[in-house]
Amino acid sequence: MAARKSSAEPAIFLADLPATSEQRGLVLAVAILLSVAFAFIAPYANVPMRRFDAFIPTVQAIIFANDLITSVLLFAHYTIVPRRALLALASGYLFTALIVIPHALTFPGAFSPTGLLGAGLQSTGWLYYFWHIGSPIAVLAYTSLKDASQPDAATPRKVAKTVGWSIAIIVALVSSLTWAATAGDRFLPAFFSDSTRHVRSSLFMLIPLVLLLGFLALALLWIRRRTVLDYWLMLAVYSLILEEILIALLSGTRFSLGFYAGRVFSLITSIIVLVLLLSETTKLYARLARSFQLLEHERDNKLMNVEAITASIAHEVSQPLTAIASGSSAAIRFLDGAQPDIPKVQALLKKVNSESHRAGEVFESIRALFRKVDLEREPVDLNDVTLEVLKSFREALHDSNVIARIELTTELPTVEGHRSQLRQVIFNLVHNSLEAMEKVTGRSRTLLLRTELQGRDTITVIVEDSGPGIDPKQLDGIFEAFVTTKSHGMGLGLAICRAIAERHGGQLSAVSDGKYGAKFTFSLPLGSSTKEAPVRAE
Repeated sequence: MAARKSSAEPAIFLADLPATSEQRGLVLAVAILLSVAFAFIAPYANVPMRRFDAFIPTVQAIIFANDLITSVLLFAHYTIVPRRALLALASGYLFTALIVIPHALTFPGAFSPTGLLGAGLQSTGWLYYFWHIGSPIAVLAYTSLKDASQPDAATPRKVAKTVGWSIAIIVALVSSLTWAATAGDRFLPAFFSDSTRHVRSSLFMLIPLVLLLGFLALALLWIRRRTVLDYWLMLAVYSLILEEILIALLSGTRFSLGFYAGRVFSLITSIIVLVLLLSETTKLYARLARSFQLLEHERDNKLMNVEAITASIAHEVSQPLTAIASGSSAAIRFLDGAQPDIPKVQALLKKVNSESHRAGEVFESIRALFRKVDLEREPVDLNDVTLEVLKSFREALHDSNVIARIELTTELPTVEGHRSQLRQVIFNLVHNSLEAMEKVTGRSRTLLLRTELQGRDTITVIVEDSGPGIDPKQLDGIFEAFVTTKSHGMGLGLAICRAIAERHGGQLSAVSDGKYGAKFTFSLPLGSSTKEAPVRAE
């Protein structure tokens, strides 16, 4: 016997879908209802009822539609999971769908007093038993094959060819049996003495055969039950057995209570698996749709990461490149003068050299930020980094008339981290504060840089400005990627800063009343460890 599907692998096909406790409970509840209905009808099964000639064509038409749809769905499942068990079951339902057509056409009184297709007195009865022998045989074939092999390694063309041959064989079989029951009617044993009475002695070879096949199919399904399809097939076979008992054993005539009730059980038999297929196919389709949405979301996240990396490079590198361009242009102007100002040129070239190194550090910082590797950590003095950042903004502070206040805690312990990334966070916070204060008029522009030791295990760097502040409603979103309060911003600076803080085991937060400045707090734990997961801009 082939190995069963691993429980770790999700079942996505009906042939593999395990039955849940709720589904088993539902099957049991329906079986109990059928048993109660059977027990109620059985004592009165032989009671004659009014004859309705339209009853058989109506019921048979519904059964034909149900079984045909069931067959189509099972063939469709076979094209996805080419297993011989599904092929056998689909062929069985196609057989029952087709055999009910000649059965209804040959039924006396349904379309003509003696039936169509040249039917004799026994034609309908034999077609009925061909039908009810074929059903359990198909279930037996399915049960015998369902755990015997894995899906066949077949090409779509071969699968389609197999389905086509199966349909052709079933059509030929139904045509042959119809011919045998009509043209060969006189050669078959008779079990009707007239249009309503059974000749029971001639049925002893068929009734036990149908019941034996039904009980055998039910027992084999019970022993090999595993999937939800197995349980519902058991219910269908059980309904077929109750139908056979009502019509063949308890009801002696046509159009009795047992006759009508048996046809209702036959209708229930055809509905059971169809309802299962439709409901479970709908559920599987919903699961597939959700999975597709998750895959699309994951794809969008990956594209977002690529966009974030590209945009963050442009965002971070633009600052040192701008400084390099302006410094080199100024140096050229000083050299082109009548009396070149060498000291200023030297100072500008030193600045250009410093900014070029910073651009390289930006690339390395971003590469380290998005890589799924440990950071190259080293002891970092945040006081030194803060002073270094403030020094790089000396000219910007002078040009924008900003008063810088520095409050650094002495003997501040070092933290373990990536120096360039930590510098990048403080640099971005200072840069954002200066940009925010550009629009401030009527009051002084003040920038506060403060370092603190909170408790024994946390160091904080505070950047506070006297700008217009941030709307409190927007505070929760300013650290999201591509969210910005600036008309010309990319919305990546603070997202990257928070990612760096979290990568170092720290936090980045902001408070503002929306009127008089904003305060950003960058907290880092002493002895912090780098997180293993890669940073994702989502």
